[in-house]
Amino acid sequence: MDMNINFMAYRKIAGAISILLVVASLVSLAINQVEWGLDFTGGSLVEVEYESSANPVTIRDQLTQAGYKGHVVQYFGSDKDILVRMPPQAGMDDKANAKLGDQVIASLRELSDEPVELRRSEFVGPAVGQELTNQGGIGLLTALGVVLLYVAFRFQLKFAIGAVVALFHDVVITLGIFSIARWDFDLTVLAALLAVIGYSLNDTIVVSDRIRENFRKIRRSTPIEIINTSLNQTLGRTLVTSLTTLLVLVTLLLGGELISGFAIGLIIGVVIGTYSSIYIASNVLLLMNVTQEDLAVPEKEGADQEDILGS
Repeated sequence: MDMNINFMAYRKIAGAISILLVVASLVSLAINQVEWGLDFTGGSLVEVEYESSANPVTIRDQLTQAGYKGHVVQYFGSDKDILVRMPPQAGMDDKANAKLGDQVIASLRELSDEPVELRRSEFVGPAVGQELTNQGGIGLLTALGVVLLYVAFRFQLKFAIGAVVALFHDVVITLGIFSIARWDFDLTVLAALLAVIGYSLNDTIVVSDRIRENFRKIRRSTPIEIINTSLNQTLGRTLVTSLTTLLVLVTLLLGGELISGFAIGLIIGVVIGTYSSIYIASNVLLLMNVTQEDLAVPEKEGADQEDILGS
C-alpha cells in the first residue's frame, strides 16, 4: 500500500536548507580546505605504543624540542597508542625525509622514560601526494560528467541536470562536514566519495524512472502531484536500502581507525544522498518546468501509414 506524504509541500524549506548547507560547505572549503592526509600532502606516519598511558601534549613538546616542525600527535585507539604525522622537513632532501619515520621513533625512544614499541611506519613522497590530489579531483569531475551523459541518454536532459545537481550537493556537503569537523581526508575518504556518487545516482535513477513512468501514465494531474505520487511509491524501497546500508557501515566503524574515515564518509553520504534523491533532483525538475510533453514516447516513423493499412 502506497503512502501519501506531501513531500513537495516542503520543497522550498528543503531547498533553503540545502542552499545554506552547500554555501557553508563551500565557505569552509575555501577558507579551511580539508585536513589532507599524508596520502595527499606527503610525509611520514608513525604509530607507536607505550607501556602506560601517554600524553600527546608531552610527546608534541618532545618532538618540538628535538627540532621537528609541523607534526600532529594524537591518540590512535587507546590512550597507549599514539599516531604521529610528520610533514617533509625543510632542509632535508628526499632521501632524508624518506627515513624521517626512523628518526622520529628513535627520538621518541630517547626522550621517553619507558619502552616505545613501533607499530607502523609509512612514508609518502610529496610528488606522489600532489599527483594523487590531481587525479582524485579529475576522478570526481569525470564521474559527474559521465553521470550527466548517462542520465541524459537514458531519460532526458532535465533529469540529467537534476541528477548532477543532486550529486554535486551530496559531494560538497560531505566534503564540507569533513572540513568543518577537521577530520582527516585520505584515500579511503576519496573512495567513500566515489561510492557516494554511485549510491546517490542509483537512488536518483530509481526515483526518476518512476517519475517518468507516472508522467506518461497519469494524464490529469499536475507535475507536483505526479512527483509526490512517485516519491511515495519509491519511499519504501529507498528507506529499506538506506537503513540496511547504514547498518553495515556502522559495523565498519568497529574495524578501527584505518577504515573509520571510509565508514564515516559513506554514512554521511548515504544520509545526504537519500535526502537529495527525494528533494534535490525533484526540486530541480519542478524548477525546470518538466511536463508530459518532455517525457512523451516518440512516435515511430511510418506509424500513421501502418495504421491506415491495418484499417
